Amino acid sequence: MINVIAIIIAIASVLAALGHAGYLAMLGNAAGKRAGGAPIAQYVRSRWAIAGGTTAASLLAWLLTNGDVPLDIIAILIAVGSGATSVKALQSTQAKYRSGG
Repeated sequence: MINVIAIIIAIASVLAALGHAGYLAMLGNAAGKRAGGAPIAQYVRSRWAIAGGTTAASLLAWLLTNGDVPLDIIAILIAVGSGATSVKALQSTQAKYRSGG
């Protein structure tokens, strides 16, 4: 039963990390096409390390769900940490560049 929980948490973590990376990709693409978008593009480049790290950690957590119960617990801890970091980073970026209302 704990394995199923670990897998669900790991998949959610991967989705959160990929969501953050996808948002950075869209923001960077838009900034590259826009005059005066250099500061935004520079910000996006500075955030790629966080996006890559959280994606790698969440994929590692998903991989660890193939083991026994102790590895499932470690996978849950890694997935929760990387997922929370991804969501917080995404919210921070969205709040900084949110337009309209």
